[in-house]
Amino acid sequence: MKRFLWLISGVALMLIVLSVNSALYTVNEVEQVIITQFGKPVGKPIVDAGIKVKVPFIQEVNSIEKRVLEWEGTPSDMPTKDKLYISVSLFARWQVIDPLQYFLRLGDERSAQSRLDDIFGSETRNAVAKHELIEIIRTSKDRKPLRDSLLTDAEKAQDIGSLVPIHKGRLLVEKDIFNAAAEKVKVFGIQLLDIRFKRINYNESVRPKIYERMISERLQIAERFLSEGKGEAARIHGNRERDLNKIQSEAYRKVEEIRGLADAKATKIYADAYNQSTEAAEFYAFTRSLQTYEIALSKNTTFLLSTDSELFQYLQHTQANKKTTQ
Repeated sequence: MKRFLWLISGVALMLIVLSVNSALYTVNEVEQVIITQFGKPVGKPIVDAGIKVKVPFIQEVNSIEKRVLEWEGTPSDMPTKDKLYISVSLFARWQVIDPLQYFLRLGDERSAQSRLDDIFGSETRNAVAKHELIEIIRTSKDRKPLRDSLLTDAEKAQDIGSLVPIHKGRLLVEKDIFNAAAEKVKVFGIQLLDIRFKRINYNESVRPKIYERMISERLQIAERFLSEGKGEAARIHGNRERDLNKIQSEAYRKVEEIRGLADAKATKIYADAYNQSTEAAEFYAFTRSLQTYEIALSKNTTFLLSTDSELFQYLQHTQANKKTTQ
């Protein structure tokens, strides 16, 4: 009988310990708890850390992470607006802000990750399909070719070296994905904190086209720079020719002025020298005529002159002197 009482006491004590152990539970600082009874939530979510009490054996504790959680997307191929396939992978950060709604709709983190895969993947495909490749890979929409301010109106009209216009850029595309996905995950009690492109790779089939486009853009910019260089070279050459002509014309004018002054002085000296007397003037006329003869007359030279020509008078006197001598 004694042994039986000890056995009953031991069993009762064990049941009490198990009941107390089942009734008490601890809530960590990094988690929040949903209490379920026969699989259905009971009461409000418990978000404060500490030791809590529940109905033993009937109610169960379901822990939900309170910290910021990671989502890593797997790379997937998707087409852009300009029909180029790219491989895109993303990452996101999210947090459970309504644990009851989260538990009722998703249950656990594994289901949540699977649901986020569908939502983020769908919204990424939609965003990528609405934009051209350059919008996805460029960080900012504010790109401009170098030295745009130096282009003339004619060059701008010819569209020399222009780049493909960017209306948004990658940051705004990411923002579009974030806004669309945040609304969809809110119904699951999830707050989306951030979503970003992790990696964008060119599909093997489109890489040659991408490289051709990149080469074409660089060639356009190079052609514009060459055009600017040729224009600048032509301007410099024109300025050089203008300055050279100006210097030569100024020098020629100065030379002619000096020569004119010298001739005027020489003429004045001659005039002063040969106008001192009648004999001096006649001698000057005689020497100048001889100089003219020396320049004008040569072998086989024929002149048709009148007998009263000033040029003929000294020749006439020479012929007359010859006859007299004979």
